[in-house]
Amino acid sequence: MSDYIPWSDDLSVGLQEIDEQHKILIGLINSLYSESILKKADQSAVDSIINELKQYTIIHFSVEESLFRLFDYPYIEAHQKRHDSLKEELAKVHRKFKDGEPVNIELMSFLRRWIKNHIMMEDKKYAPFFLEKGLKSSWSKQQSWIGKVWNSIYLK
Repeated sequence: MSDYIPWSDDLSVGLQEIDEQHKILIGLINSLYSESILKKADQSAVDSIINELKQYTIIHFSVEESLFRLFDYPYIEAHQKRHDSLKEELAKVHRKFKDGEPVNIELMSFLRRWIKNHIMMEDKKYAPFFLEKGLKSSWSKQQSWIGKVWNSIYLK
């Protein structure tokens, strides 16, 4: 079975750390689709995925926004507003789910559209800026530092 959102080079922003974080976000959306739409998993399993997606989104956006401040990215305010909008939407989705509203295909379509559009249209704008300011596009380690932290928390 293929992923709901398959990773492709088109989604790469050219910064390995950010790409690895985007892969985690996409993986969480794929898990949510698989568990809630395909498998109709129990409520606690779906709740756990929604919570993890909500928490990891906050972490990822914090990393991006920290880079924005470090490198004095000129479009920080507009980008941060888009981040805030998704964080609010995910919090709302989680509240509705806890109140008994199921995850449906409309929500999944929204998440797929949002993540793909955000990466392709917004995140790809900052990568050349960061590279020009001296940020390295890759590192010699096998896994990102945030991935190691995240996996140590959630994959115990």
